[in-house]
Amino acid sequence: MFTVVPSTTSVLVIIITIILVITIYIYINGKLRRSRQFFSSGHTNNWAVLVCTSRFWFNYRHVANTLSVYRSVKRLGIPDSHIVLMLADDMACNHRNPKPATVFSHKNMELNVYGDDVEVDYRGYEVTVENFLRVLTGRLPPSTPRSKRLLSDDRSNILIYLTGHGGNGFLKFQDSEEISNVELADAFEQMWQKRRYNELLFIIDTCQGASMYERFYSPNIMALASSQVGEDSLSHQPDLAIGVHLMDRYTFYMLEFLEDIHPASKTNMNDLFKVCPKSQCVSTPGHRTDLFLRDPGSVLITDFFGSVRKVELTMDAINLTDPINPVNGEEQKEVYSYADQLPVSEIIHQKPKQKDWHPPDGFILGLWTLILLVFFKTYGIKHLKHIF
Repeated sequence: MFTVVPSTTSVLVIIITIILVITIYIYINGKLRRSRQFFSSGHTNNWAVLVCTSRFWFNYRHVANTLSVYRSVKRLGIPDSHIVLMLADDMACNHRNPKPATVFSHKNMELNVYGDDVEVDYRGYEVTVENFLRVLTGRLPPSTPRSKRLLSDDRSNILIYLTGHGGNGFLKFQDSEEISNVELADAFEQMWQKRRYNELLFIIDTCQGASMYERFYSPNIMALASSQVGEDSLSHQPDLAIGVHLMDRYTFYMLEFLEDIHPASKTNMNDLFKVCPKSQCVSTPGHRTDLFLRDPGSVLITDFFGSVRKVELTMDAINLTDPINPVNGEEQKEVYSYADQLPVSEIIHQKPKQKDWHPPDGFILGLWTLILLVFFKTYGIKHLKHIF
């Protein structure tokens, strides 16, 4: 009786074959994962709520901040019908403006962000904490026109941008009232309970901005701030002709970043987090992603700043004329019910959803390098001909 003992070369060939199969599997799985991420947002429409909370000429930069973001989201495809623009003062028509009907965000008056097609929905003394919260939660009087409403649903991605003067846990509105981080967090929870958003991106440019997202507890919220608690958010680009600063630093560098974005861009949120490092902002920008269910690396900038419709190609025939089957003479409607509200203390301490694991960058290359090193260390280069 003979016992067949596999040679060392045969064993090595089997190991390399197994590794090759694993490599192919991981590659294909990565392709499928990226394909799933492309359609993972689940949103069908985009909205933006852009708010400047400051009055008076010396706060010119806050109006320019808001109008610059307004210009960017319109350029990337969000129409005026899906933008709620709130400006606490009208700098374009201020008697101290040397060039009436204009607002500039760059030195030497290179870029007029006011233009001739700005649609301001709330202006002057209409910009209050009450109106802002009513817009978010949808609790507006029946007489309110559609242009002043946030008509979002559970498939809407919403960008909320705030700029003004703030402090630890509050943002001032017109130097006469303020909104706290608790009020803002509760408003977002109402929006979630009423299915008014799919995903929400919150950006704030103010002093101690990070304090405004500390109390958030609702799902699917990503937040960015221009400064940490205890830090000031600084202005940028003083203009001697009008005697004020034109923009704030964080928004200035964020908009420089957005200028390179186009509707088909694949730039993701991780790239936005790197905008305006401390060497440029002087303050320390912050962000929070623990409430957000998706990996920020898979979230495109245009998921919030644009209005890009995703398209899936198929070779299958699709019948677009299927009759609707009535139920007792009426269309069948999906029944919704509100989820029970958890205690705030319990929600805040919930652990975020675990992200799906995938091999880190360079994992496969490192694995193959290790195999070759072990092979050469054990057998030398002369046995390589038995494999290839």
